[in-house]
Amino acid sequence: MKGFNYKDYDGLGLAELVKKKEVQPMELVEASIKRIDSTNPKINAVINMMYEKARVMAINEQSGPFAGVPTLLKNISQEVEGEPITAGSKAFLSYRAKTDSEYVRRLRKAGVIFLGQTNVPEFALVAYTEPVQYGPTRNPWNPNHTPGGSSGGSAAAVASGMVPFAGANDGGGSIRIPASYCGLFGLKPTRGRTPVGPNFGRSWQGASAEHVITRTVRDSAAILDQLQGHEKAGAFHTPKFEGSFINAASTPLNRKLRIAFSVSSPIGTEVHAECRDAVVKSVKLLESMGHDVEEIDAPIDGQKIVKSYLMMYFGETAATLTSLESILGRKVTYRDVEPSTWLLGLLGKATSAEEFVLSIREWDKAALQMETFHEIYDVYITPTTAFGPAKIGELQPTASEQFLIRTVGQLGLGRFLKKAGIVDQIARKNLARTPFTQLANLTGQPAMSIPFHLTKEGLPIGVQFMAARGQEGLLLQLAGELERSDHWIDVRQNPLF
Repeated sequence: MKGFNYKDYDGLGLAELVKKKEVQPMELVEASIKRIDSTNPKINAVINMMYEKARVMAINEQSGPFAGVPTLLKNISQEVEGEPITAGSKAFLSYRAKTDSEYVRRLRKAGVIFLGQTNVPEFALVAYTEPVQYGPTRNPWNPNHTPGGSSGGSAAAVASGMVPFAGANDGGGSIRIPASYCGLFGLKPTRGRTPVGPNFGRSWQGASAEHVITRTVRDSAAILDQLQGHEKAGAFHTPKFEGSFINAASTPLNRKLRIAFSVSSPIGTEVHAECRDAVVKSVKLLESMGHDVEEIDAPIDGQKIVKSYLMMYFGETAATLTSLESILGRKVTYRDVEPSTWLLGLLGKATSAEEFVLSIREWDKAALQMETFHEIYDVYITPTTAFGPAKIGELQPTASEQFLIRTVGQLGLGRFLKKAGIVDQIARKNLARTPFTQLANLTGQPAMSIPFHLTKEGLPIGVQFMAARGQEGLLLQLAGELERSDHWIDVRQNPLF
């Protein structure tokens, strides 16, 4: 098409061009490849290219609402048969996926074309993307800063115009945090809404959900329509949304909402003034739209939420390391993974079954508290993060912490660290930057980050909106209206777009 600019269109916009035969899928694939090849050396978002498979897919006729649209998959859980899936770790370098994940199958039916996989921190464990195996992914708004994690590679790819949307998942904020840092829209669906199989029936005990990071609300909504639905292996099942999410995203709200908001960290740590300002800006806009807004904290114990989240975190890491033995054909050692990962595994092994079960019960208590809260308040708003994007390397363990981690890892002294309270100190330091997102993962609620603020340094900061379980439609309705406001950040303002 004469004058066609690939980056000007979101996914549905590209699909419409294909449907009208104004462009061919192969043209979109080549435009995306050109963009990846020119931009990826600057930000390191894509670590496995699948160009030839994409070209074959582009030749074959596609069907579905996203027919012919290029995308990227996250390098953990979103498996393509025969392709490596390393989860950011050298330990998985020899592994090849034996089958497509259900997530990939559903996106194939929607007509998308997979061009590759995006960078993740090892085992998707932290909120920044700097794996030893692949190196750091950089933020397209400022390459000296992180795009967040664990879906940092996907967010950086979308924010730099490589693809209109990219695969992501969220077990503690891994969709919302990078969406916030990269000026994008990120929705974590209700537990059980999207598939996690067939190899697993639950991911991170149900805390983690699969979806995408997008530039536009309507792309997120339309993809959720394609992903939702019952799966055989699923341990959790959310009733199918009556109607369609894409319609919800374009339907104006016909009632006044009662909205609660808070700018206080649930664990009592500092919240940067600009993160608070982003929430206040959104609150003023919502009040001008006629909604009732009240400042009130969620009725949960933030310290218990963090502790129960960490208990799951430790246990899941230990289980992942044990599962590696079948791939490596031997026992796993601390040399197979990054030191911090090995330490988390040791802490998991030092955790009793009793402690693990008691921590899961805290999830259910919090879920009841939030469901009751949402009987009064339709939406709960907080900052997405407590600080803006950190600089590359800033969140890595200090020299003394690295020495401690190596020593404890080599000697297997996880139980000692746990009893000494050192783990709580390290955890508090890391979660202090991102204390708001874990709640929705443990309660199973939907939550979204919207791009609503730029710092004085020109870096994006998101605002988080939560709703009762099953209420993605309401969040998408609200997001659709906010997207049309002057406060919504246009990612095309960033220097690398």
